[in-house]
Amino acid sequence: MTALVVGAGPAGLMAAQALAEAGGKVIVADAAPSPARKFLLAGRGGLNLTHSEPLDRFLARYGPASERLRPAIEAFPPDALRAWSAALGEPTFVGSSGRVFPRSFKSTPLLRAWLRRLEALGVELRARHRLIGLPAEGGARFTTPDGGAVLAAGAIVLALGGASWPRLGSDGGWVEGLRAAGIAVAPLQPANSGFIVEWSTHFRERFEGAPLKAFRWTHGKSQSRAEAVVTAGGLEGGAIYALSASLRAAIEAEGAADLLLDFKPDASPEALARRLVRSAGQSLPTFLRKAVSLSPVAIGLLREAGSIPNDPAGLAARLKACPLRVVGAAPIAGAISSAGGVEWSEIDENFMLRARPGVFVAGEMIDWEAPTGGYLLQGAFTTGAAAGTGAARWLARDRLSRSCGRGPG
Repeated sequence: MTALVVGAGPAGLMAAQALAEAGGKVIVADAAPSPARKFLLAGRGGLNLTHSEPLDRFLARYGPASERLRPAIEAFPPDALRAWSAALGEPTFVGSSGRVFPRSFKSTPLLRAWLRRLEALGVELRARHRLIGLPAEGGARFTTPDGGAVLAAGAIVLALGGASWPRLGSDGGWVEGLRAAGIAVAPLQPANSGFIVEWSTHFRERFEGAPLKAFRWTHGKSQSRAEAVVTAGGLEGGAIYALSASLRAAIEAEGAADLLLDFKPDASPEALARRLVRSAGQSLPTFLRKAVSLSPVAIGLLREAGSIPNDPAGLAARLKACPLRVVGAAPIAGAISSAGGVEWSEIDENFMLRARPGVFVAGEMIDWEAPTGGYLLQGAFTTGAAAGTGAARWLARDRLSRSCGRGPG
């Protein structure tokens, strides 16, 4: 019986590989003219496959979804992903930050080797096939350049992505179809996205594009010491992406969020206060630059937060917790990934939809999110492997049931 995978990104291709290695006939259908377009774009600046940190710490990066993802990640952990890459001729290395990259540092060589492997396994790729329905009687309905097609399948894996970078195919168009079928889908929201800050005209014109390094960024219980950059509309970068979930929840509940910046994370307030005794006649920018080595953009951020305290203790406190009001997330189309998706209550331990036996889901279609640093791709590969393995079990069970004269139920 044929297995059908809808979506040719990392999750879908990994599901196809798991199905084909289990002996199934596999068709991968995708709306785009070529596979894995988002994967290719993600690798242009260096393909960060996964991360090398200990597994418990690694799992914690997935927040509320960590325990639901644990079995799948333990079955296909970072070391397995690295071994998979090496088997395709792309050994990996660990960078100074603990991130893991393929030897070529790019996605193109790895994808080409992977597609050759899938072809050797008999996997058939069908481009320009856009899913438009899952008939109750089974299979899937598509629009194609020739008008349309219905593909029969004993098992279907949906790996249609979230709603970030829609020009590459992940447009979230599947959401309403699943909801209409009675499947609960959490709203798709931007994750690993920029956030909106209403800068003054002076600050925006002077500091747009300025990097923000060596700060500690805090919101609620979440912290980051990664870098960020000033944009015309607010802030972008790893430091902000790491706080996306916390900021997004606060903005949704309260309409805005106060992001706290620690300009000197390695100095105590007391130590800073001793250095902040200002001499008469000294301008504030010159004083801050000489006393605590603040850059012009850091001084600008202090001013954006309101009046600057004059006393050493008050100024030290402001340097340790400078508030920035964040009023919204940047649009989901420009986000690196998306949160939301098929709710976990709709999915069994094999990543099958409880309401649609024989239909499985993988990747960003599911309600999980993670920061950048290798966690996003690991999650896509892992859930793809889990859904493909689950679909292979379903087909094997179906074959056994049919041989015994029963249906698969």
